[in-house]
Amino acid sequence: MVFAGALAAGAAKIQLFGTHLPPGLSAYLALSASGTLGYLVGSCVGWWIGQQGGRPLLTKHGGWFHLTPPRLEHAEWWFAKWGVLGILVGRVVPLVRSFISIPAGVFEMPLLPYVWLTLIGSAVWAFGLAGVGWALGSSYARFDHGFKYAEYGVVFLVLVAGAIPLVARWRAAASQRRQDGPND
Repeated sequence: MVFAGALAAGAAKIQLFGTHLPPGLSAYLALSASGTLGYLVGSCVGWWIGQQGGRPLLTKHGGWFHLTPPRLEHAEWWFAKWGVLGILVGRVVPLVRSFISIPAGVFEMPLLPYVWLTLIGSAVWAFGLAGVGWALGSSYARFDHGFKYAEYGVVFLVLVAGAIPLVARWRAAASQRRQDGPND
């Protein structure tokens, strides 16, 4: 969305659904609205997955996201306590916004309020990030070049964090095989 804002400020020519958009406010609004709708569609898919899979989905696959049974109970308590406010705030909090959809479906948040709250929170997110890009304008290329190193660091940390549970499982399995001894 930051790049979309820079485009809207005039950093490059914009084609949206085959229509040329001149730089300016109309391009900013169109790109931000497109981002908002994209976020909404993806979030509704996540809600649907959670709603269809229910608690068994999180019980079976929650370990991938370090969602242990006590954490699952805490998440259910959190949704019961915060409900609609939790969805709205969660939509504008980095990282949380990516993982709130499936639990919202699992814990049976009604679709219509979920859609409205997701639309509002996603609009704040999309228009805000596009606004940052708009403010950067033609200096976006310099910002992007410098920010790439931070992106590389984040990717590295995500890969390491993803590898840790895999290595731990591999070590536990190897230790168990050593304890069981050779199979005769």
